Formats: sequence, C-alpha cells, structure tokens
Amino acid sequence: MTTRQEAAAGAALPVAGPTRIRRAAARLVRRDGRAFAAVLLLNVLAAAAGLAGPWLLGRIVDEVRAGADAGTVDRLSLAIVVLALAQLLLTRCARYVGHRFGERTMARIREEFVDRALALPASVVERAGTGDLAARGTNDVTTVGHTLRDAAPDMLIAGVQAAFIVAAVVLVDPLLGACGVVGLAGVPFAVRWYLRRARSAYLAERAADSALAELLAATAAGARTVEAFGLRRRRVAAAEEAIDACYRTRNRTLFLRSVLFPSVDISYTLPVVGVLLLGGAMHERGAVSLGAVVAVTLYLRQLSQPLDTILLWVEQLQSSGAAFARVEGVAIAARKPPNGPAAPVPGRVVPADDRIEVAGVRYGYDGRGDVLHGIDLSVRPGERLAVVGPSGAGKTTLGRLLAGIDAPRAGTVTVGRVPVAGLDPERLRRQVVMVTQEHHVFLGTVRDNVLIAAPSATDEELRAALNAVGAGWVAELPGGLDAELGPGGHRTDGSQAQQLALARVVLADPHTLILDEATALLDPATARHTERALAAVLQGRTVIAIAHRLHTARDADRVAVMEDGRLTELGTHDDLVAAGGAYAALWRSWHGSS
Repeated sequence: MTTRQEAAAGAALPVAGPTRIRRAAARLVRRDGRAFAAVLLLNVLAAAAGLAGPWLLGRIVDEVRAGADAGTVDRLSLAIVVLALAQLLLTRCARYVGHRFGERTMARIREEFVDRALALPASVVERAGTGDLAARGTNDVTTVGHTLRDAAPDMLIAGVQAAFIVAAVVLVDPLLGACGVVGLAGVPFAVRWYLRRARSAYLAERAADSALAELLAATAAGARTVEAFGLRRRRVAAAEEAIDACYRTRNRTLFLRSVLFPSVDISYTLPVVGVLLLGGAMHERGAVSLGAVVAVTLYLRQLSQPLDTILLWVEQLQSSGAAFARVEGVAIAARKPPNGPAAPVPGRVVPADDRIEVAGVRYGYDGRGDVLHGIDLSVRPGERLAVVGPSGAGKTTLGRLLAGIDAPRAGTVTVGRVPVAGLDPERLRRQVVMVTQEHHVFLGTVRDNVLIAAPSATDEELRAALNAVGAGWVAELPGGLDAELGPGGHRTDGSQAQQLALARVVLADPHTLILDEATALLDPATARHTERALAAVLQGRTVIAIAHRLHTARDADRVAVMEDGRLTELGTHDDLVAAGGAYAALWRSWHGSS
C-alpha cells in the first residue's frame, strides 16, 4: 500500500446535522407542494370517514336496547357501509397521489446526489472510498425517497386520527375518556427512551454497512493482486471483522426496537382494561349506557392503529434520518475545498494565462510527514515537461497538486496567477486534466464512453480522437461507435480502456495535460505511437508527463528530476545527460549500460 493509499484509509464523507436535514426535507416538500397538500387532504377525509363507524355501532347498541325497529338498525348499518366504502376510495386516491409525489421526490434526490457527487473533488472521493459513496447513492437515497413519500402523510394523518379518536372518546364520556388517556401514559416514556439512543445507533449501522461495501468492492477490484501476493487470509479476516461490526450495530438497533414495541403494546392494553372495568361499574349504577362503554372501548382499540403507524414511522425515521444525513453530507463535502489551505476562487476570476507556477510547495498526506519539500517550478505555456525519478520520489503527488486534486500544505500552485486547487471543478477541467493508469469503462456504447468529454462532438470528431490515440480496433467492432462495451458486449482490456480515456482527453481539449503513467498498460511500441500521436494532437498545449519510460523524457522540452520529495535537477535531456548527475544515471540504467 502506498503512502497516499494509507492516508486515505479510514477517511469518510461528512454527515449532515438535524437542522440541515429538516431544511432539506422542507425544501423537497415545497418543490411539489400542491401534490403534498392533496395527499394530506385526501388522508384527512379518509380518517374522518373512518371515525364514524364506532359511534354508529354504539348508536345501534343503544337503539336496540331502547326497542328500535329493524329499519332504524338497517339505516345505521347502511351508513357504516357507505362510510367504509368512502374511506376505502379516499385512501386509495391518497396512496396514488402520494406515490406519484414520492417518485418525483426520489428522482429529485437522485439527480441532486449525482450532481453533488460529480462536484466532489477527486481527493475527497479517494479518501472516502467508492464503497461509502455507492452506499449513499443507492441504499440511502432509496430509503430517503420512500420515507418522504410515505412518512409525512402517514404520520400526519395518524396524528389527526389519534386526536379525533381521543376527542370522540372524551365527548362520549369524559370520565371514561380520561381513564383511557391516563392508561396511555407509558407510550411517551418508551418513545423518549428510544429516541435518545436511536440516532447514534442507526448512524453507526449505516457507517458499518458502508465500510463493508468499501472492503468488498476493493477486494473484488484487486482480486488478482490478492491472489498473486497470497493475501487471501488477510482479506478474509478483514471481511469477517467488517461483518462482525455490521452484526454488532444491527443487534444494537434490534435491541432498541425490542424494548420499544413490547412496551407500547402493553400500554395499548391497559386503557382498554381500565375502561371495561370502570365502564362496567358505572353501567351497573346507571351512570353510563352500554352503548357508550362499547363505543369508547372500540375507539380505544381503534386508537392502536394510528399510534402503531406513528411509532413505526418514528422507528423508521431514525434509520431514514441517518440515511438522509449521509445523503446531505455529500453536499457538505462538495462545498469543501480540496485538502489544504487554498480558498475557493470566485467564479468571475479567471486565470490570466496558461503559465503554471509552483513556489515553495510542501505537502503531506493527512497530517503525516511531508512528502514534498520546497518544490519550485515554472512551466511555460505549450511546454512539454517530463518528470522522472525513482518510485516514491513524489512525482505523482506533484502531479496531483498541479492538477488541483490536492492543495499544498505550504507554498502555492497557480495557473495564470490563480490557485489551481481553488478553481471550481468545471473551470478546472477546462484548464488542467490529469490522466493516470487507472481508467474506467462505462456500461454503454463506445460513443457513450467517449462523448462524456464532449457531448456535442460529431461522429467524425469521435473517430478522429480515437484514431489519434491508436484505437483502430473500434472500427473493427460490430457496430463501430455503437458497439456495446462490458458484459454482453465487447470486453475491453487494460490497453483499450486507456485508449478510450486518452480519446476523451483529446476531445476535452484542455490547455494543460498531466500524464501520470497514462500509457503504462500499453505495450512499448503502442505506447510510443500513442504518445507521439498525442503530442501531434496536443501541439501548442502544455504536457507534463510523469513516466518511468525515459524515451518520454528524451522527447520533452525539459526534464525535472525528483528524489526524496525534492526537485534535484531541471534541464533538457542532453544537458542533464552531459551533467552526469542522477538523470544521467537513470538514463544509463534504462539503456542497460554503466
């Protein structure tokens, strides 16, 4: 594991606080306010229709005891049936409108998440890991969408139903109503106990899930490396540890639920028992009618349904609240500048020219010792600069600073007298593009993969870019640009993936291109052909090549030699070879001579 990879381990994306979550939820509701209001209205009407049943049933009991005829009972029974049908239709309409509201809201959450994820600095993504980001964009987003769709209408309507039922109980008989309300006193205490512990428990559960996803993704991606270096037992042990962490956090949330729900179930039974005992005694004394006792008992039994709904959502909201905090945390990370002191540059500030200046730069990963020590370098517009040196010399770290991926701990890295790391991502991509040996092929066609860099490019421009990097194999595929890549289509190897990435660079047309072993997966002949083709295509642009193949340095205008995080030599290939220093030794070693 490299120093940079070790520094990245354990870092995580931020989590939003409760205030930010409430504001984000309110903003999403306001964007579709009419539909949300319609959901609430329909559910209120359905709740009102459902309240009439117990009262009418109590009326039937009293009418029968009073000797009413069958016609009276039939009319009251018909009213119960009609109101039940009305409740069913209103509930169905409310669910339909609610699901449409929820799907639109979920689509907005996903779109915002993608926009925020794309705005994240590359260094933030590297430190957090793709597993955490993927878990937030899949499971967490889905949980939040379902909650916004169902929770607010369900909880509000359940609250209205509960209030109506309690009011109805009190109206039927105040003393019996008071007995029922006192019997429910245990519910608030159980809920308060649960809420004080639930948020931290669910955040820990989500974090453990993300850690497991990151570990599995890293293991799968590096399966060949794991096999080659005999790391199987170590990776299995790490996976077992992550699974154990998931098990512990899930057990914790399960324990909280196992305390909450039985306590609430007991609280539901007590008021019903109390009303039956008190109502029976009062009925014997003639203080209350049998119909009133029946109505109050049925209302209290009916009260358990809305309270169950509220409590189930209270429990679900702890999980979805943790998910929403993680989703909104991506927005916080997107607003943070890359690691370092560079401040964001206002959008109206543009670089004066394309000159890159590095002055007194020092950098260390996450508070560790510096890996760059006082680097000073000036790169002229249109210059081809090769950065060479032994492994661990700091070449890649310097390239990351030049590309604005990281910001220096001390010193400055500027383009046109503007800090590179402070540029917004959109402007930064127009100024500087860094291409490494790590490439990704997206599911879709060749055209889809290359158009990412220039959505408005024509087929002729796409073919020209592919030909410029030696990707002639595309023309041989069935369908050419429309050939599918990935499972079910053409499976690209490492060199083809690199060529697709380089074709994107050609289309992106940045003024400065940083190549960090960008042709490492190509065979030497293809690599040299590709580098020469790129040099022709990017004529007049700044090219900074970080490479171990010294033919790149021989073709460059200047060569920068790095050793132990310091820039030790700078000059042309011929001058450095003649000087007999570190570069001359590297050149002789590369040619196999002493």
